[in-house]
Amino acid sequence: MTQDFKIEKELLAVSFGTSYPDSRRLTIGAIEERLAQAFPDFEVRRAFTSQMIIERIKEKEGEAIDNVREALNRAVKAGVKQLVIQPTHVLNGLEYQDLVKEAARYENAFEGISIGAPLLTDEADYRRVMEAVVNAMKIYDDGETALCLMGHGTEAESNSAYRKMQEMFRQSGYHNYWIGTVEASPDLQDVLKAVKKGGYRKAVLRPFMIVAGDHANNDMAGDDEDSWKSVFETAGLQVTAIVEGLGQLPAIREIFVDHGQAAEEKLLYRKKNKE
Repeated sequence: MTQDFKIEKELLAVSFGTSYPDSRRLTIGAIEERLAQAFPDFEVRRAFTSQMIIERIKEKEGEAIDNVREALNRAVKAGVKQLVIQPTHVLNGLEYQDLVKEAARYENAFEGISIGAPLLTDEADYRRVMEAVVNAMKIYDDGETALCLMGHGTEAESNSAYRKMQEMFRQSGYHNYWIGTVEASPDLQDVLKAVKKGGYRKAVLRPFMIVAGDHANNDMAGDDEDSWKSVFETAGLQVTAIVEGLGQLPAIREIFVDHGQAAEEKLLYRKKNKE
């Protein structure tokens, strides 16, 4: 990532963000690096959608990160002609929808602008994500352990993606995987009920989020009595918490690359139609 100068093509990697530096480097940073490798003709830049996180990083680390509007204004100022926006969101939730609306305001500011899809978009994405998670957790899968994934959850209709993901695990024969969310349904109690019904004595917890930030460190693996770890232990289970974001998995990063490339193809098609 470089300073402002006249550039023809830019890929803007848009993430919710995290104030946990190590996780930010291992997840968002790793995704951005992979995008830079896959798009050598593009200047890759970063933007976060959480203003709270942007301000927290600025205060604690002294690093300035653009929000989406600032990043788009910067691209206009830099003379960018072709802009691909690739979000690192898991779902087509409220954050992604806001991004689409914001980008629409700049439709005439570039010769071409295209937005890539979030992680879980089509059937192939779900299967690839499932396979990536299963591969990452196979060392814990002894047939006697409940493997539990904690997603964020959203008020948007796309929250149904968690149940769809759950059903894919079932149909694929992974009956000891469960997915719950922090802020929607299914929730912690739904997951715990299923695990207890299955008679499991051990559970492994892992965030079903791009980063391992506040939710993973506190809501999932924290010591407060209402964390997933504490609730499971109170219920008599032996718990292992894996505090690693999905962005740390190479297979997940490849999905974002593929979505970015699909967005670039749309951009090129649009440009061709204009000529």
